[in-house]
Parts: sequence; structure tokens; C-alpha cells
Amino acid sequence: MVGCPKRGITARSRAARGDVMSRTRPDGPCPTMRTCGGCAWLGIPYLKQLRRKHAALTELFEPLARRHEISICIDPVRGMGADSDSDTRILPPRGFRFKAATPFAPGMCGSLRSGFFARGTHEIIESEDCIVEAPGARRILHAVAVAAERSGVSAYDEDRRRGALRHAVVRLGRRSDEGMLTIVTSGREIAHLAAFVDRLRDIDPRVRTVAQNVNLRATNAILGSETRILVGPPRMRDRLLECDFEISPTAFFQTNPEQTEVLYRVAIEHMALDDGDVVLDAYCGSGTIGLSCAAHMRASGRPIRVIGVERNPAGVRDARRNAEINGLDAMARFVEQDATAYIAGAADAGDRVDVLVLDPPRAGASPELLAAAVRLAPRRIVYISCNPVTQARDLDSVLDAGFRLMRVTPVDMFPHTSHIETVAVLACAAG
Repeated sequence: MVGCPKRGITARSRAARGDVMSRTRPDGPCPTMRTCGGCAWLGIPYLKQLRRKHAALTELFEPLARRHEISICIDPVRGMGADSDSDTRILPPRGFRFKAATPFAPGMCGSLRSGFFARGTHEIIESEDCIVEAPGARRILHAVAVAAERSGVSAYDEDRRRGALRHAVVRLGRRSDEGMLTIVTSGREIAHLAAFVDRLRDIDPRVRTVAQNVNLRATNAILGSETRILVGPPRMRDRLLECDFEISPTAFFQTNPEQTEVLYRVAIEHMALDDGDVVLDAYCGSGTIGLSCAAHMRASGRPIRVIGVERNPAGVRDARRNAEINGLDAMARFVEQDATAYIAGAADAGDRVDVLVLDPPRAGASPELLAAAVRLAPRRIVYISCNPVTQARDLDSVLDAGFRLMRVTPVDMFPHTSHIETVAVLACAAG
């Protein structure tokens, strides 16, 4: 790079400087908090964040309560270290995101730019560290940019649709010393790939798996549909509650594992399970909720049966493997099928389901799925949502069908943001 003008922070200069700037910048807890947009509430005291979320949920569910002439119990928000009704001052959560990602863009003279997208744009904000990510996660992502520069791997230019490296995603274990790095490329064939992978292997001893995901589309989505393992085992392992889980590169696994355990405990409590119950886990992914539930009931001496439904073949494979790893394969089976079709078929066949667990994407459940769930008539429906707006819409139709809304419990999976996860429990009117 002799003769290149020095503009901005390159990947190599960031690596040499480490996280010195992030420790010494005087302007708040994070030097990029006002530009990257990832933690818009970072400057708000944490208990105030929790109370603000509880107030927002109360306001959101008020029209539902009025329409059905019921009183809806919104429990205190289960936060990290405190609930929303606590009077005890606590330290704000830090280092809780165990999955991190970066986009790449061309820099000066063959360098790569990495960091975060500025709020509402695709302009990259360079950052040496992130206080909400697991220790070392951002350093690993910066090191990917360094490795790419030194190996001659180009960054993807989304305007010109040229270049190879689009994103990198790292996941680290909270209860294990394992990690997985996925590089997202614009094509299957990458120049200098062998040299690049050799450098990636040396970034961090926790990163035992390096995968390549191919995203050929002009899209805002990070991942494409094609993934291959470049080096290491095909999955990493981490632990939630009393279960070990193997995670493949594109599998869904919550980014905040500490609060995931809180979420699952709340869900299991709301299920009010008994010996021999049948739990149907729709949108089961890699089986984390259903298997955690089965392990809990096994430990209490009241075994249950779990049926997990997932249309993603990779998720079903992971779920079946996770059942075997935890010795739960006799208690749990997993079906590769659309959740709506499966629930409708089970309702038509008169199959017994005591508890139905719904954990849909942000768009919520379809009217067809909700209608099938009502016909299935489980004793309880436990609806987990990352979008309370669509959850309230869906609950409206289930209440119209005669179910009773017993309670809503919020869990703060996303501190320093306006987002909240909610667990709603509905009881069948005949149950």
C-alpha cells in the first residue's frame, strides 16, 4: 500500500491499536452509540429501560383488554439482574450478545472497512469494540478483515456488485469454549481462499469451525441458502439450562443465552405440565425449547412427549441430533413440515396435544395457523413473541375463538433497545 493516502482506520491499523480508543473515548459508554443505532437506549439507566418497556406493553395491550372486556396481567419485565418493579440500583448489562456480525466494504488501496451500518444507511461506522457483545467477538471480526487484506480477498461493493467478502458472523459459546466463524461471500469460488482460511484458523483458539455461506442475491439479508464447512467440525456446542446443543452455521440460536434461559424457564412455568403430557413445539428450529422442557420434566420424574415441527431441514437435523446428545430421543420427535399444515392435520385427526408452543418470526402467526391451533384445542397455548405488536393481533383472534388470556410475561432479551420478548399463556375455555 505504499503511496496510498491514509484515510480513516484500516483493518490493520485497528488490529494494531486494539481496543485502546474504546477504553479512552470520553463521550459516553460507547463512542458510536449515537451513530450505529444498535443500542439507542444505551444512555438510559437500565431500570428506567425496563419500566419504559413495561409501560409500552401495558399501553399496547389496553385495546385488546377493552375489546374483550378482560383484565390483562402484564407481569414485571424480567431483566438482566432486576425486574421492572425493582427499587435496587444495578449495573447496566454488558457483554451479553454471543453472536456478532460485520459487513465489509472496499476501503482505500485494497483495504477492507468493517464495523456497523450507521442508523438507517449502509454507510459503515468503524468501531474497535462493542460493549454489549461477548468479550473478543468484535476483535475476531476485525481480524477477518486483516486476514482478507493480507490474503488478497476483496470486499464486496454492493453498489457495483463486485468483490467477494460480504459479511462475517461469529458465534461464541457462553458455557463452552467453542466458537464458529462464518464468512459470507458473493460467489462460490473465492480467489486465495486457502491462504485466507489458514489465517482465519489462527485468529482465536475458540474458533474451531470456519464456514462459507454463499449469498448470490442483491439483498439486505446477511445469509444465503448455501453453506459449506471450510475447516473444523460442522457444528459448535453450547449449553442452555440442563441441555447441550449443537449449533450449525445457519441455525437459529438466541444471541443472549443468559436471558434465553430466563425465557425458557418462564415458558416452562406457564405450560403447567404434568406427567405424560404431549407438547407440540411449532417453529421448533433446532429443538431448544422443546428439549429444555423435556429435560426439565425428566428431572422432576414426570416425563412428557415432545413433537417439534420445523420446515427447515437443517433445523430438523440439528434438533434430532440434540435429542440424541441429551438422551431425549425417546421423549422427543421432530417433523420436517410446515407448522400450519401439521397442526391442521393433527386437528383433523383428533390427535392429543396438551400444550401448544408457538414461537413464530416477527411477522407473527398466519390466520390459517391460528385457526388450526384453535381447532386442535390444546389445554394451553404458550405464545412466545419477539414482536408484541403482531402477538397482540394474533391473541385477538384466539380470544375471539373462546380461549382465555391468563397472563403476559415480558423478558428483556435486548437490553439498551426498545425491543422486548413476551410470553403469553392462553387456556382453552373447556380446559
